[in-house]
Amino acid sequence: QVQLVESGGGLVQPGGSLRLSCAASGRIFRIIAMGWYSQAPGKQRELVATLTSGDNTNYADSVMGRFTISRNNANNTVYLQMNSLKPEDTAVYYCNTAIATVEGSRFVRRDYWGQGTQVTVSS
Repeated sequence: QVQLVESGGGLVQPGGSLRLSCAASGRIFRIIAMGWYSQAPGKQRELVATLTSGDNTNYADSVMGRFTISRNNANNTVYLQMNSLKPEDTAVYYCNTAIATVEGSRFVRRDYWGQGTQVTVSS
């Protein structure tokens, strides 16, 4: 079983910063990609940023230039540095990890989600 443990959320004023962490553990052969998604109350879950095993990054237009996704390969941890936070960034942020694992004699892809961490931007 693969587990994702998230941390780093909290309450900050507009213009402030937060750093989210997501640590993956368990039966992992290779991490294919990791990413962050946000979900505000009453809204759909949306992609915020992704990072592939080749260190290719992708950002939502709304966070580009303010958020940075990074990864520590040694401990399978992905980070989301959030700067210049806005009230509209308020949401629950979820970590997603796509991994390659072995089932029988085959490599298969599996996706896992963290439990979410609350980010609230308010004065």
